[in-house]
Amino acid sequence: MTTSEGSQFWRLLGEQVGHELAAHQQYTAMAVWFDGHDLPQLAAHFYRQALEERNHAMMIVQYHLDRSLPVTIPGTPDVRNDFDAVVEPLQLALDQEQQVTRQIEAIFRAAREEGDALGEQFLLWFLEEQVEEVASATTLLTVAKRAGDNLFDLENYVARETIGDSGESADAPKAAGGAL
Repeated sequence: MTTSEGSQFWRLLGEQVGHELAAHQQYTAMAVWFDGHDLPQLAAHFYRQALEERNHAMMIVQYHLDRSLPVTIPGTPDVRNDFDAVVEPLQLALDQEQQVTRQIEAIFRAAREEGDALGEQFLLWFLEEQVEEVASATTLLTVAKRAGDNLFDLENYVARETIGDSGESADAPKAAGGAL
């Protein structure tokens, strides 16, 4: 398809730019919350996650540019900044990643239904990335629940283990303006 007019695929893909930027903002808020609660390992993890989501948005922007189609950078909704316990932002992160997975799957289905093979190919990397994102968020939440009130164990786990891939992979799509 050479035009985005009337295309469900391009409409959903354009909306995904906003979803990724909203995730960027939410992860930044989580990182700041962890930083403010003297949990530097969790803060660093979520600062990296925030950049990863920004890069995902810019990959989608670059794809629009590469296909010579317009792209709009939307505003983002308010983020949650206050939490009562460490597991709350971790549960929010898992919920957010599960939602993004559903969104990417819907975009992929739209590309397939519209016969946009290039769109399908572009989304394969994102589908694989979401498997990793959901698995990492699930593990982090599980470890946090096991650690209970012993946040030193949780911080040590985050410091010791590699959680996710930070969005770094040789086959990642190019990000507009370059990945950060």
